[in-house]
Amino acid sequence: MHLPTIDKLPKGAIIRHLEFLQQNQKVYLSICLFVKTEYRETVVIKSKIKIRSKYVPAGIKILYEDRDIIVIDKSSGLLSVKARYETEKTAHQLLINYCRKGNPRARVNLFVVHRLDRETSGVLIFAKSYEIREKLAAQWQDVKKKYMAIVHGHLESKSGVIESYLAEGEDYMMQSVGNPEDGKLARTEYKVINESKNYSLLEIDLLTGKKNQIRVHFSEKGYPILGDIKYSENPKGRLALHAFSIRFKHPFSNEKMEFEAKIPDYFSTFFKIEDTDGDVPRETKPYRGIQKTAKKGKKKKGKARQR
Repeated sequence: MHLPTIDKLPKGAIIRHLEFLQQNQKVYLSICLFVKTEYRETVVIKSKIKIRSKYVPAGIKILYEDRDIIVIDKSSGLLSVKARYETEKTAHQLLINYCRKGNPRARVNLFVVHRLDRETSGVLIFAKSYEIREKLAAQWQDVKKKYMAIVHGHLESKSGVIESYLAEGEDYMMQSVGNPEDGKLARTEYKVINESKNYSLLEIDLLTGKKNQIRVHFSEKGYPILGDIKYSENPKGRLALHAFSIRFKHPFSNEKMEFEAKIPDYFSTFFKIEDTDGDVPRETKPYRGIQKTAKKGKKKKGKARQR
C-alpha cells in the first residue's frame, strides 16, 4: 500500500492520527487533519471509502463516505429530496444511484437525515441504514450547524438570537405567530461578519431546524436574504444562503466529526472571502441550468489538487 508522506499533505495541515481499518480483508487508511480556516481550527476527515469522482452526479461533491453515512456539498438549485414535481433529479436519488454503481437491482438505500432548501447550498448528511438514521436523529438537538448568508441592509444589533414560533399557512409560506400553541419554536443565532454599502455578511448558528427558518426570521426583521424571491422581492442572483459546516458524533464510532463546504464564489461578488491555500473543499458547481457569470480574461493556470 502506498502511504502519503508529510510533504504531500495540504499546506498548513498537521497529522492528527493515522488509523488502519480492516474491512472485508481490505485495509483502508483514515487520516485526520487539523486545518486552519478563516473562522476556526477544524477537523477534516478523509473518506474511508474511495470516492469514484468520475461517477459523482452533477451538483454534488462528496466530502466523506463510510459504511454508515455519506456527507456531501449540495449545490444551489438541486432538491434535497423528492417533491410533487420532481422525484428523480434530487440529491437523495442521485446518491442512491451513485451508491448502486449503476446497478438498479443492488440493495442499497439511503435515509434522509435532514434537508436543505432547493436554492440553499452546502453540507448535507444521508444515512445508509434506518438504524444509523435513528441514531443521528437522537443526537440532532446537539448537532452544530453553521450557515453563511448575505442579507439586505445593516442590522442594528451586530449579534444576537432571533426567536419566534413558526407556522405554515395554506400557501405553504412560513410565518411567525403570536400564540405558541399555533406554531413551533424556532431560534436563530447570528453574528455580523462584514458590511458593505447595501449588504451584510452573516455567520448563523441554526439552534433549531424548522422549515425556511433563517429566511423567515431575517425577512420579518426587515433584512431579507439576497436572492430570496419567496420571502421578499429581490430577484438578484441565487439565494445567498449556504450551509457552511456541520459538527456531530459519528452514530457508530461516536467519533467527533466536522465537515465544511467552501463558501460559494457568488458570495465573493459582494464580499472578499479568503481561503486557506485550498485546504477547504472547493465549491460544488451549480446544478444544471444555474449559471455563474464568468469574468472575461485569460484563465490562470494552477497546479492540480492532489487527491
